[in-house]
Amino acid sequence: MVQPHRDLLGGPDPVLLPTNPEADAELAAGNPPAEVAAHHPTVSAAWAALAEEALGRPERTLGDTVEAYAYARTGYHRGLDALRRNGWKGYGPVPWSHEPNRGFLRCLTVLARAAEAIGETDEQERCTALLRDSDPTLAP
Repeated sequence: MVQPHRDLLGGPDPVLLPTNPEADAELAAGNPPAEVAAHHPTVSAAWAALAEEALGRPERTLGDTVEAYAYARTGYHRGLDALRRNGWKGYGPVPWSHEPNRGFLRCLTVLARAAEAIGETDEQERCTALLRDSDPTLAP
């Protein structure tokens, strides 16, 4: 894994969330994301899997989009909690290259897509800006 470098202009260090080996193992084993979220409700990756599943359904309905939005918002907020516990001050890098950060970033991505789909432009723009600030390689 490529380690993110410190900002030489004095910006904050990248936030590198800790792993959750139990949840990671359950997800890797193919356990249903709802089961993993129930066992590990603070793990954004489980919520991201639920949100992606809902948003990716063939013949997606408005209800599926709203479901994806709710799952993504839950994972996003659990991710914000984890980021803050690990020194994040509301800004600064949250690199995709660090695997444990991906659950939060996936939730943020789905939240932006679902918000756009239901016409919540302000939320979509906030999420896109946060993605760009977290890891510029992710934002459209």
